[in-house]
Amino acid sequence: MKALLVAVSLLAAGSAFSQDGRALLEAKGCLGCHAFDAAKVGPPFNDVAAKYKDDRHAEAKLVAKLKAGEGHPIKVEASDAELSALVKTVLAAAAAGKPAVAKAAPAEKGPTNPNNALCLGCHGNPDFTPHIDAAAFEKSVHAPRNCTDCHGDMGGIPHTKIAPSHDARSLAIIKNCGGCHTENLKSYRDTYHGQVTTLGYAFTAKCFDCHGTHNILHVKDPASSVHPNNRLHTCQKCHVGATPGFVTFQPHANHTNLQRYPYTYLAWHFMAGLLLGTFAFFWTHSALWFYREYRDRREGKLRTHVATGELALPPGKRYQRFNGWWRLAHLVFALTLMVLTLTGMTLFYAHSAWAPEVSKALGGPRTTGLIHRVAAVVFAAVFIAHLGYMLVHLGRRWRTFNWLGPDSLIPWIQDFKDIWAMFKWFIGKGPRPVFDRWTYWEKFDYWAPFWGVTIIGVSGLMLWFPKVTAFFLPGWTFNVAMIAHGEEAFLAAVFLFTVHFFNNHFRPEKFPLDTLMFTGSMPIELFKHEHGLHYERLVRSGELQRYLVQEPSRPMALGSKILGFTLIGIGLALLALVLIGFST
Repeated sequence: MKALLVAVSLLAAGSAFSQDGRALLEAKGCLGCHAFDAAKVGPPFNDVAAKYKDDRHAEAKLVAKLKAGEGHPIKVEASDAELSALVKTVLAAAAAGKPAVAKAAPAEKGPTNPNNALCLGCHGNPDFTPHIDAAAFEKSVHAPRNCTDCHGDMGGIPHTKIAPSHDARSLAIIKNCGGCHTENLKSYRDTYHGQVTTLGYAFTAKCFDCHGTHNILHVKDPASSVHPNNRLHTCQKCHVGATPGFVTFQPHANHTNLQRYPYTYLAWHFMAGLLLGTFAFFWTHSALWFYREYRDRREGKLRTHVATGELALPPGKRYQRFNGWWRLAHLVFALTLMVLTLTGMTLFYAHSAWAPEVSKALGGPRTTGLIHRVAAVVFAAVFIAHLGYMLVHLGRRWRTFNWLGPDSLIPWIQDFKDIWAMFKWFIGKGPRPVFDRWTYWEKFDYWAPFWGVTIIGVSGLMLWFPKVTAFFLPGWTFNVAMIAHGEEAFLAAVFLFTVHFFNNHFRPEKFPLDTLMFTGSMPIELFKHEHGLHYERLVRSGELQRYLVQEPSRPMALGSKILGFTLIGIGLALLALVLIGFST
């Protein structure tokens, strides 16, 4: 009989909880800080029930605490009967095994969530800081939500687990926004604003800078800060003097939605196809080349020996392929490109574990951006100077210069024949082709920067001067520029630190280092092996003597090796960072 009475009482308690008890807890805002089986701002109700399980005076003690606000962070505004009902509901529900309501499910529609009454009890007061306009909040799209859904870092009253600084709180709120708006957070992280905040800095636009705080309205609401009629004003809060082009910028564009974001979709897929095609060809080319040269080395096949005595060549002479100006330009190109890679990829892969540390070491995103732009200007200056030199140099003899001949860097039919012959040699179906002054991979190395500098340079200028860009172009061009700038930079960095390094340093015939671009000269035997047709032409014409120089001094040779290994080491380290960023 006693067991039956206990069971009946427990069932009655559960029934009271499920009906009147829950409504009372919601009405008094208890569920805004408490859940039954999980810690929120306050302890779980189950823990409270367990603490007072054997205390016959538990109800009276808890009612007194709530009524006086002693031993409880705030005084609960309720009648004695209501306080007693609240306490009974908590203790009875826990005893009856009713911890299921860990968090009140917010209503999809309707007025402010009653769970927020506790928060608004303080923050809704005009004299309280920070103050929240309760009327405005009730009209917002987040009115049905719990305050703690967004402010999950708040703990205790007064709040004890709040982030240590304003910036930290701002960044925490961005993360909390992503708890519901997952896809929007992901697309935001792809923008410059999102990349900077991902690095841990809060000086760029955050979610609430555009959408508002406690007064967020639906985008179609004419009063919304992101309504098309209001967007320019919203942008101008940060971008003073922003032009109408800013309005059509798409901060949440993604490359998977062709109908909604056609330009972003097409730009991303074009760049992805370019990357896949380029790496598929050249990595296959490098792998087969390595296989062939490695097999030849194991079989003891050596390069053709040049009988320098028969040519009456003085001892200790080498063939000079590049003069000092070309070598200097190459060195400046290499250094600036490595600086651009480090500073650019730190932002591009801001989510990587290494990026915030690098950004901090460089002085933050603003300083990193300044370094990036200075390096870009130097890189572009060298490129433009080269163009000027070529125009003057070739312009003087444009009537007599053979534009498609062996001394020209313009790709022609023979280059495609050489590619076919090279692949046949790779698989043992033909002899190694004999090349003239410029090989097809050297021509690719030469012309690739023309494409790369154009794409990276133009898109970089667009992003550098957004007001000018938005004055002439629609805002979606920023989305396209971000994709083009980042993906083309990725292509350039990975290509140079894999394919270019392999062609010039890592293939068995060159490993571990070729100092040609540091000394400017190469052994005659190597010259004949790699550029046999050019060698034969110079021998027949008697011009070979004009290009002979003394082999580099020991200090010059040693310095070239130190410089070469240093640059290769830096390049491989940058490659590792880029691949880590890509893989994560």
